[in-house]
Amino acid sequence: MLSITNQGFYHPTSAQITQVNRLPMPSLCRECLCQFSHAPRCPSCRSPRVLAHDELFDLSIAHMDCDAFYASVEKRDHPELADKPVIIGGGRRGVVSTACYVARIRGVHSAMPMFKALKLCPDAVVIKPRMSAYSEASRAIHALMQELTPDIEPLSLDEAFLDLSGTQRLHGAPPAVMLAQLIKRMKDELGLTGSIGLSHNKFLAKVASDLEKPRGFSVIGKAETADFLRDKSVGLIWGVGAVTRAALDKAGIHTFADLLRWERDDLIARFGSMGERLWHLARGQDRRRVSANAPVKSISKETTFLEDTASDDILDGHIWRLSEQVADRCKAKSTAGRVVTLKLKRADHTLISRRLALRDATQMADTIYRTARSLLDLVDGSGAYRLIGVGLSHLVPEGDADRSGDLLDPDSAKRSQAERATDEIRKRFGRDAIQKGRALR
Repeated sequence: MLSITNQGFYHPTSAQITQVNRLPMPSLCRECLCQFSHAPRCPSCRSPRVLAHDELFDLSIAHMDCDAFYASVEKRDHPELADKPVIIGGGRRGVVSTACYVARIRGVHSAMPMFKALKLCPDAVVIKPRMSAYSEASRAIHALMQELTPDIEPLSLDEAFLDLSGTQRLHGAPPAVMLAQLIKRMKDELGLTGSIGLSHNKFLAKVASDLEKPRGFSVIGKAETADFLRDKSVGLIWGVGAVTRAALDKAGIHTFADLLRWERDDLIARFGSMGERLWHLARGQDRRRVSANAPVKSISKETTFLEDTASDDILDGHIWRLSEQVADRCKAKSTAGRVVTLKLKRADHTLISRRLALRDATQMADTIYRTARSLLDLVDGSGAYRLIGVGLSHLVPEGDADRSGDLLDPDSAKRSQAERATDEIRKRFGRDAIQKGRALR
């Protein structure tokens, strides 16, 4: 019989663990967490959701990626959207942040221009992002992950690396079982789904998590690494963008097999430090550790206008809304930043960027807004803009932020207190419970 603790974690007996280690093909039921020798269905609950692999209970590096996270949160909070195509994004000239799988079947994908997405899926329900709701869901997922291991490296709100090495003695079950339990708890307790990639390093864990979505659980073992990678496109490598891909194509490198034909020194001579990385990844080698302290370098938000605008009131309103969104992300991550950046794109796609370092780090929307607004006033020339963005960088813990106030602005402390009070009201009554007048511009 299986035993479940009050925390919902499976703990087999020592005899069961010994039996698992002797199985010719370790298998796991993703529904009831039963472990058995390979079979098409679980012998306990008869579920076909069976995971089988020779190294299933030997691997400990995982990548968890939520399934269409923003859209899934919206569908959870609004059940009437369950079977409808949902797109999270801006107006017709904006881009898609996330599309649910119903919309993805129609060809919609992240970063696609909204006008194109709506041509492919004209009946889609378009929802503006609710970052506070997504941050809250992310914190709940992170709390579940922390019950498994302290070695968690978040990549964004909806994905993270986990290192469960050495946790079997603590939990009484192999990492694969605990990861299946994590996904089950996410579904049962939070109403959200995710996909797991399990392997022996971060590179392959990330690759594995994309192999079977949604609700996937894929394994890449050490023994199969070379055969798995050989015929795959180098586009599989995380971080290989259009420029690097073009350089690889020019060198006749299209697959991992092509990479294997290159000597290490030749790759370094041709591609610099990237060549060193490519040589290792071609062999499935990745020595990076899962780092719980990997820093987020910046937090930013931007929006593309439906029509180009030079209106000071419209630009000012957007700067405030973007500053609020950046501040919300900072507060959700318990961080603050020392440098405010304003980004503008003119109608001819010319990019303009202005930065200002603050005396003290901040996470307050009011401070971010006032700084970004002053940067807009410093932009030379006039003309219409098609995009505006606000960012915060040089991040520090929130305990080091907003300490000394502004001697030249005696009302800044009062505004900060008012903002904190506003945050508390919104936590209790929702995002729209209180609004500043400038947010309506």
